Amino acid sequence: MTNVPLTELTERARSIFQLVVEGYIADGQPVGSKVLSADRRVDLSPASIRSVLADLEHMGLLAAPHTSAGRMPTETGLRLFVDGMMQVAEPTREERAAIEQRLQEPGPIELALEATSSLLSDISGAAGMVMVPQREVRLRQLSLVALSPTQALAVLVGQDGQVENRVVDLPAAVDPSTLEQASNYITAHMAGKTLVEAAMSLRQDITSGKSALDQASKDLVERGIAIWSHDTAQRPVLIVRGQANLLDDGAVQDLERVRSLLDDLENKQSLASLLDNAKEAESARIFIGSENRLFSLSGSSVIAAPYRDREGKVVGVLGVIGPTRLNYARVVPMVDFTARSLGKLIG
Repeated sequence: MTNVPLTELTERARSIFQLVVEGYIADGQPVGSKVLSADRRVDLSPASIRSVLADLEHMGLLAAPHTSAGRMPTETGLRLFVDGMMQVAEPTREERAAIEQRLQEPGPIELALEATSSLLSDISGAAGMVMVPQREVRLRQLSLVALSPTQALAVLVGQDGQVENRVVDLPAAVDPSTLEQASNYITAHMAGKTLVEAAMSLRQDITSGKSALDQASKDLVERGIAIWSHDTAQRPVLIVRGQANLLDDGAVQDLERVRSLLDDLENKQSLASLLDNAKEAESARIFIGSENRLFSLSGSSVIAAPYRDREGKVVGVLGVIGPTRLNYARVVPMVDFTARSLGKLIG
């Protein structure tokens, strides 16, 4: 991929190139010399326009699909446009208010994350993504309540007031006093610790014989903590919404690319790794097509920005993914503003 400095383009070449990119982004179709010659902003003959288009193609900035006489930007051309020519359109006051209102619906933070992903999808007309923050829950209390002779409900209360429930399978012949003993032991010894710290400390106590628990209670303590660790490991690291937006009219002509993109979206661990690369950025980062190995086949673009908690610590990344003809000028500032708005909700 050849990197062409913007300074190498003549004024008219820059003008024609910008019109081709903007036209392609608007409708996804290659732009021909006939369309350009009809544009009032172009004061060139059709022959001169064709000559400029040929030069831009030779420079690797434009390409001519086999089925069309028009030109469309290459990934190199899109990168040049995004880095050197794009004029971003900041969200209006009404758009900012609508974003903030949508994210501040009452409910747990998980609902806000899902709303954010759906919002990004609506904004971009593509798919929205939000990396779930890795929260270190600190224990305040863990209670075990009998549901039946074979199951109990484990209720975890975090220091932030969050309450979560799990169903735990019971060892044979566990009575209510054993459940109470295990609950009291965990709460008394593990309060203020993270789940990882609590699990490690409990196992050390039980292995070294420091705990005054009987065997049944020891088993319950292990189960009560282990089930949380297992569940956390199994939770999705990414919330993706709006995949259906990728199946627009233009996708019919490029079904193989869309099929590859949908496969990429199913690989959430790899997507999360890509978003991880945007964690250190001050604002939105743009990944165009094969600039990232994950999208070398689907030729897709990702716009991603980190979001921070109230202390300024990066806790996750959000963004959109879609075809390379994303409306970068509009979507980039929207992604940045959404990241800042979501950060205000994170404790």
